[in-house]
Amino acid sequence: MAKAKKKVKKVAKKKVADWPYKRNILFRPERMKYVRKMIKTQACVFCHSAQAEMSLNTLCVYKSEHTHILLNKYPYNSGHLLVLPLAHVGDLLELSPERYDDLHRAIRLGIQAIEAVYQPSGYNVGLNNGSEAGAGIPDHLHYHIIPRWSGDLNFFPLIADTKVVIETLEDSYNKFSDYFKKAKL
Repeated sequence: MAKAKKKVKKVAKKKVADWPYKRNILFRPERMKYVRKMIKTQACVFCHSAQAEMSLNTLCVYKSEHTHILLNKYPYNSGHLLVLPLAHVGDLLELSPERYDDLHRAIRLGIQAIEAVYQPSGYNVGLNNGSEAGAGIPDHLHYHIIPRWSGDLNFFPLIADTKVVIETLEDSYNKFSDYFKKAKL
């Protein structure tokens, strides 16, 4: 009987020692300020990017006459792009026909770039027009293009308000920068 108790204790200790199982943990405390909307900027970050040169600092990978394409600073997946007008416009219906057309041509270019660079299984394209619709920056219209792969969603974003992205913004920027330079648009 004493041997049986010792054996049970050893097994119990082993299970306790193995828990929690080994796993990678992502700590991003600086993201809390963004999630909780504690970061207040005086100027529109999209307008800043529109007026500056394309660079990793602005995350801008493409500009046309009326539109620019940026990496999302807090991407849902690697290769997450934002396509937006250069002008500070918050409503799709405020765009002139010329700017509307240019914006939607840039959306096609963004999708083509994602297809070429990442070869996703699919993608989401979305516009949140207005804060009530979920726009994080409602005063400057912007579309999201998000590459998608089978199995890229799990419970983590739902319970932790955190998404694990498998490459850095710098890596994504370099890939898209190379693509747009070679595309000679």
